[in-house]
Amino acid sequence: MVDSARLSLHVPEPAVRPGGQPDFSNVKIAKAGSVPRPGVDVASEDIRDLAYSIIRVLNRDGEAVGPWAGSLSDEELLTGLRNMMKLRAFDARMLMAQRQGKTSFYMQHLGEEAVSCAFRKALKKGDMNFPTYRQAGLLIADDYPMVEMMNQIYSNESDPLHGRQLPIMYSSKEHGFFTISGNLATQYVQAVGWAMASAIKNDSRIAAAWIGDGSTAESDFHSALVFASTYKAPVILNIVNNQWAISTFQGIARGGSGTFAARGLGFGIPALRVDGNDYLAVHAVARWAAERARRNLGPTLIEHVTYRVGAHSTSDDPSAYRPKTESEAWPLGDPVLRLKKHLIVKGVWSEERHVQAEAEITDEVIEAQRQAEAHGTLHAGGKPSVRDIFEGVYAEMPAHIRRQRQKAGY
Repeated sequence: MVDSARLSLHVPEPAVRPGGQPDFSNVKIAKAGSVPRPGVDVASEDIRDLAYSIIRVLNRDGEAVGPWAGSLSDEELLTGLRNMMKLRAFDARMLMAQRQGKTSFYMQHLGEEAVSCAFRKALKKGDMNFPTYRQAGLLIADDYPMVEMMNQIYSNESDPLHGRQLPIMYSSKEHGFFTISGNLATQYVQAVGWAMASAIKNDSRIAAAWIGDGSTAESDFHSALVFASTYKAPVILNIVNNQWAISTFQGIARGGSGTFAARGLGFGIPALRVDGNDYLAVHAVARWAAERARRNLGPTLIEHVTYRVGAHSTSDDPSAYRPKTESEAWPLGDPVLRLKKHLIVKGVWSEERHVQAEAEITDEVIEAQRQAEAHGTLHAGGKPSVRDIFEGVYAEMPAHIRRQRQKAGY
């Protein structure tokens, strides 16, 4: 009798540990402009390659090239640059405020600004995003007041959510920003349900779901793909692959699928990968997916390939699990600097104007912070009242039920 070989469990390992030399050789980067742009009515099986490539518009010289270029005017690009700069300046001030003890924690977007800022410009008013905690650019790009965002972070007396959410978990129906859930991945299937409801009502609004690479391991992610593919929901399924979950590298959640976008192929969903640090590419792909949804052609899955430069949150120390110089080695560069270079190449921007814009934006953020910090503390006089606790949680009791309860002695 031949003895069977002993089994062993496979646990994916990152290519490099702290102290090692950063290695991104596994990130296969297509030449800018080389990935074809199919028609929006294409079948998922006909564009399988797009789930394994990376759509890029900006080349190394700062030029916009290829079939995905040309979706934005110079003015729109300048607005996009300012939005990303504003988000970066906002992050810097709020990170400092957290270090000063003015808020309990904060989560920054450093290196990922193009993903949410560019995506928002491909949507219309009334569309609904179901975001995670690193998509504040959706609000910045839609001109949501920064002072309102800071009021929520500080949970002060002008907090629009009255202290009922954790810092940075914003909510604005008017700006198409569904309240953020701290329970990772739950918002993904909710976005599909919202999109299905829009279709049932013969509405014209679409939804956008957001999730990080690590959270795709959650069952809600897979449930969302089942319902989206079965009912052809008008939803864009975004995966932000910033290479790291809270403290684990992307290989843990990705498993053997090769790419996160490839997950969509098994459900018959058209899936694409885009350079998440290329503002023009993100916008072009988002607009393509939005058009598919509006034409009742069903869902699209987009993997945004980017890099989390900063810590996961102010409670995290990335030096414990990745090389300190890894962000400098990231091959897709800095989204702000890349768009800046493109606009300079086009002759509509300059180093001098950029420096001036940085100063203006910093002043704008500081003024918003001054206004937010001028507001008093929520419930400064003591504990919140019962009304404070339950107001906004339950619907107002209808008058006829209130009368019935009074007659019954309640």
